[in-house]
Amino acid sequence: MDQDYPLTISPLCQSITEKDHTVRIDIYRGPDTAWTLEIVDAFNNSTVWDDLFATDQAALDEGLRTIREEGIELLVGPPGAGARNGGAAT
Repeated sequence: MDQDYPLTISPLCQSITEKDHTVRIDIYRGPDTAWTLEIVDAFNNSTVWDDLFATDQAALDEGLRTIREEGIELLVGPPGAGARNGGAAT
């Protein structure tokens, strides 16, 4: 997450473990913006959705849907791979 300006962090943020992989679902927004969905793996690789969400629940639903339908492996990168960007699994 970029912390150059105040962020509102959703209380819906959570960690999910599946198939020996754990990811953290981060949902946040800046002042007067919609919600951002970011999923971070154990190696601190980050996948950020291009689209913003009207509600934090909608962002969480999309993150959980992606894990359920596409598999958690889609969101886990190798150690030290760094951030990935762009509407994961649309």
